[in-house]
Amino acid sequence: MPAPTEIAPRARYPAQLLAVAGGALAQLVRAPSHSRRSEAARKLARHSLWLSVAGAALVIALMLAFDLTEIELMPARGTPGLWPIRILTDFGKDEYVLVVLAAALVIVALVAAGLHGTRRAVLLGLGTRLQFLFLSVAVAVFTAEILKFAIGRGRPFVGGKANPFNFVPFQGTEAYFSLPSAHAVTAFALAFAVSALWPRLRVFMFTYAIVILLTRLVLLAHHPSDVVAGALVGIVSAMAVRYWFAARRLGFAIRADGTIVPLPEAVGGRLKRVARGASAP
Repeated sequence: MPAPTEIAPRARYPAQLLAVAGGALAQLVRAPSHSRRSEAARKLARHSLWLSVAGAALVIALMLAFDLTEIELMPARGTPGLWPIRILTDFGKDEYVLVVLAAALVIVALVAAGLHGTRRAVLLGLGTRLQFLFLSVAVAVFTAEILKFAIGRGRPFVGGKANPFNFVPFQGTEAYFSLPSAHAVTAFALAFAVSALWPRLRVFMFTYAIVILLTRLVLLAHHPSDVVAGALVGIVSAMAVRYWFAARRLGFAIRADGTIVPLPEAVGGRLKRVARGASAP
């Protein structure tokens, strides 16, 4: 008779996993419910407009006055001594970042499906934050890919000479996918998203993003204006995703003036209690 009681929980696990996955998706598409979302939307629009105007002005200024000078100062593409930079730059590659975040989401879902009560709730809270990180990067990268295709800017020295005004719109090839830089988009979207959830990590994350930005210049993968445009796209996209989550009361709260702040976390203490409970005989 004990066998059925042992088998039944295992038989229920697939259903629990589907419930966890379905719930995670459903919370993202449910109707916004926060009473202060209008204030937050206005603040997002205002900040996005100012950032876009200032960023566009800086991109144009760099394109006119600095791009050519900077790429001519960089070491030749393929220089053997740049191998550490080539390794470092991959930490901002969108495919790698998205795969790591997606894997973390899958692991959280697999574990949460086997838990109940407070333990599941704590883990699902972490899952919501991982969803935010993943979507911040994914939306930013998707936006960047559209812009790259439409703008069609040639990478440094494509065509045989240093020409920052080498544009072939809708070319659709890697050689003409320079503006904006996808690495800069990924790094700055991730930096903003992590900082939005855990403000104490802001300095570390934006230092990481700036390092990734610089590697793209040293490797002659992009012009300075490309990486600045990438940083702008990454930040504005992540801001929009943060608003989406806050309007649905997911991971963020909205103050009376429309400022979006991370929800207080009791995750640390709860996870310690969960860990102690899991290790108990």
